[in-house]
This record gives sequence, C-alpha cells and structure tokens, in this order.
Amino acid sequence: MTFEDYWHQALNHYQDAALLRARFPQLRTAEQLRELADDRYLSTICQRVFRAGMRHSVVDSRWPAFEEQFWGFDPRACQLIDDARFEQLMLNKALIRHWRKMKTVPINALMVSDLSQEYGSFGELIAQWPSDEIVGLWQLFKKRGAFLGGDGGARVLRMLGKDTFVLSNDVVRVLINADLVSAKPTGLRDLNRVQAFFNELHDQSGLPLSAISTVLAMSIGP
Repeated sequence: MTFEDYWHQALNHYQDAALLRARFPQLRTAEQLRELADDRYLSTICQRVFRAGMRHSVVDSRWPAFEEQFWGFDPRACQLIDDARFEQLMLNKALIRHWRKMKTVPINALMVSDLSQEYGSFGELIAQWPSDEIVGLWQLFKKRGAFLGGDGGARVLRMLGKDTFVLSNDVVRVLINADLVSAKPTGLRDLNRVQAFFNELHDQSGLPLSAISTVLAMSIGP
C-alpha cells in the first residue's frame, strides 16, 4: 500500500482532512531544539520515565515538585545524588515515590552531560540527528540511559518535538498487516526495516515521520 492508500483509509474513518491534520504532533525546528538547555532535556527524559505505566496527568501534576527537589534538573547536580538523598526524597509526599525510577535520574543526568560534551550540547545532538535514521537515536538512548528501552526513546523525542514515528499498538497493527513484522519490532533488524518503510512513505508524501505515524494509526479507525 502507498501513503495515499493509508490516507484515504484514515479519511474513511474520520471524514475530515482538517481534523486529521489537526492530530499531527507539533514539531520544534532544529534551531528551537538547539536552544533548549540541557536541564530541559533531562527534565523531559525523567518525566517520560515516570510517565511510563502511569497516568500522564498524575505525573505532570507532580512535576513542579520534582523540578524543585531535583534542582531544576541540572545534570551536573543530579549526577551526584546518593542513596541518602534518595531516601529523603522517598519521604516526600509531593513526589511519586518510585525507588527504581528515582534511581534513573543520575544515570540519565550522566548521559545528558556526556553527550552534551561530545556534541557541544545535548540539543545539538537532537537537532542534527537525521529523522531518516531515527531508530539509531532510540538505540543511543537505550544504550546510554536508563528506562529508555522499548518505546522510551521515541516517546521522549515526541515530547521534545523531534520528528519521529512511534510504535503504538495501532501502528504495529499496520506494520503486521503490511507483512513487515510479525509482532512489535524490538530487534535492530526489524527496526531498520520499519525505518525504511517510514522513509518510503515520507518520500511519497513529503510529511514528517510523526504525521505519517499518526495517519497510519488513524487508518485503523477510532
């Protein structure tokens, strides 16, 4: 099937092209991504870690307290958190007191700091990474960070406004129906095959991967 086929399937379900386009994720420009400070990247990464498996609204309502207790997510400060500090944080009822997720903060702070040094800033890494190789950035997050496997990397990028597709349940159903995979792709070989599929649909449509991902999901129906 071509992108046009998926587009018409989505329109059959939703009837209104404007409504369909209104669902496309908002993206930041490369310059806007470069302008984001490292602490904002770390905050978003940590917020995504806590969102996993929880209602997003609950996590988001607590996030101002996290910002206060984690020093605005300054990566240099967050790298130094020790068990004594974590034990104090676990007593704070304003936070989500999840020990394993708390412990990811210094690990992800180190990742942000190290990659910032390697690329000049973490924002520079994100801005210059090509979308047609976006699964490579997912893999980098998985390798260097904590709790960023599975959908973690893609979900972080979606929150940041970096163009990426997301392997939602509906998108995976489309991929299975297209005989690209037999189940949700996790291995690099399958992920690269899916990346090539999205790149082809991008060439056909001229749309960002995030918009294509939305169209595929909506082609399944409400």
